[in-house]
Amino acid sequence: MDTRTILYYDCFSGISGDMNLGAMVDLGVDGEYLKEELKKLNLHGYRLKIYEASRKDITGTKVDVLLDRYHDHLDHRNLFDIKKIIDGSGLNARVKRLSLEIFMKVAKAEAKVHGKSIDEIHFHEIGAVDSIVDIVGAAICRDTLAIDKILCSPIEVGSGFVDCAHGRLPVPAPATAEILTNVPIKSEGVSGELTTPTGAAIAVTFAEEFTVKKDFKILKTAYGIGNRDHEIPNVLRVFMGEMDQNCCRDEYQKAVIIETNIDDMNPEIYEHVIDKLLKNGAMDAYLTQTIMKKNRPAVQISVLCREEDADKAADIIFEETTTLGIRKYSVERKMMDRKVVTVKTPYGQVDIKLGVYNGKVLKLKPEYDQCKKLAKENNIPLNRIYEMVKEAYKCTCQTDFQM
Repeated sequence: MDTRTILYYDCFSGISGDMNLGAMVDLGVDGEYLKEELKKLNLHGYRLKIYEASRKDITGTKVDVLLDRYHDHLDHRNLFDIKKIIDGSGLNARVKRLSLEIFMKVAKAEAKVHGKSIDEIHFHEIGAVDSIVDIVGAAICRDTLAIDKILCSPIEVGSGFVDCAHGRLPVPAPATAEILTNVPIKSEGVSGELTTPTGAAIAVTFAEEFTVKKDFKILKTAYGIGNRDHEIPNVLRVFMGEMDQNCCRDEYQKAVIIETNIDDMNPEIYEHVIDKLLKNGAMDAYLTQTIMKKNRPAVQISVLCREEDADKAADIIFEETTTLGIRKYSVERKMMDRKVVTVKTPYGQVDIKLGVYNGKVLKLKPEYDQCKKLAKENNIPLNRIYEMVKEAYKCTCQTDFQM
C-alpha cells in the first residue's frame, strides 16, 4: 500500500524556535548532526545544549542556545547581514533557501509593523545569534527528516503583554500577529507569550495546511520543552504519522474566484494590483484579454483565493482599480503534491520542483533563476543547463527518490 509520511505540529501551547528544535531532536534528528551542520554558519559566541527535561510531568527534549558570557545577545543585524551569513555558509542549497524564507517572513512582518522597507529593518531579538541558530536549525531539521507533508493545528498565542526590544507590547506581539495573518489562532486564557515571531515564521513556512484533523496513523510522538511554567504544559507536541496515499486521491480543496472586467484603466497599474493581491492571500491572480460590450477590448482580473481571503481581495480590487463591481463564485481545486530535490551538474547545483501524483513523479521542473544564473556565468545556452539538470536527476535521484 502506498503511504505518505506526515508531520503534524500540535501547537496547543504555542511554538517557539527552541521548542521546535527540541521537538525535532526528540522526534529523531541526531543532535550531534545538528551541531555539526550549524557549525557551517561560522557563527561564534554560543554552544548548543541538548538534554532531557519536563514540564508538568511531560518529558521531552530541551534545546538551549547558550551564549558566551561576554556575547551581546541583542546583536542588531539586517536582512542583508543574515543573508550574507547564510549564503556564505557551507550548508546545502535547500537549507539556505528554507532559512532565508523564514527570515523573509519575519522581515516583511517587521517592516509592515514599523512602516519601513525590508532593507531598513534591523532585527533585534531575531537578529541575535540564538535566533539565527533556531531558524537555520529548523531548516536543517526539516531537510533531514523524510517527510512528505507537514500539517499544523490552530496556534495558541497566549494573552496579556510581553516585554521586548520595542517595549511592552500586547500578545501576540505585532510581528507575530502579522506573520500569522490568515492562520487560525487560539487565545484560551493562558497568560504570557506562547508563540514567538520565530516560532510563527517556522510554522507558516513549513505547514502546508492548518487543521484540527489528525487523519493518520501515529508512528511517533515527540515533545519540545519550553522555558516557562504555565497552567498548561509549555511543550510543543509533534506527531510523525502515516497516511494512505489513496485517501487523498479524490480530495478537492474549496476555494473562490473573484473576477472583474476593466476597459478604462492605465495598463501600468495591473502589475501593482496583481503583486498586491498575491501578497495578501491570493493563491493565484492573473489577467485575461477579453472583449466587452460595444466591442471594447478589456482585461479580466481573476483572483483565486480561500473564502476567508475573499473580502481582502475585493477591497484591493475596489481600491486599486477603476472597476465598479466584481463577481464571486465557489470552485474546487486539486493539487499535485510537490517536492524539491537538489542535483549536481558540471556547472553547479540546481533545485528541481517535482510534481507528485498517486505516489509517482509526473512533473519535473528545474528552478529557472538558478539555471539562468549558471547559463549566464558559464556563457552556455539555458536549454543546455535544463538538459544537464534533467539528466542529473535521472542518474542520481530517480532510482533512490522515495515517495
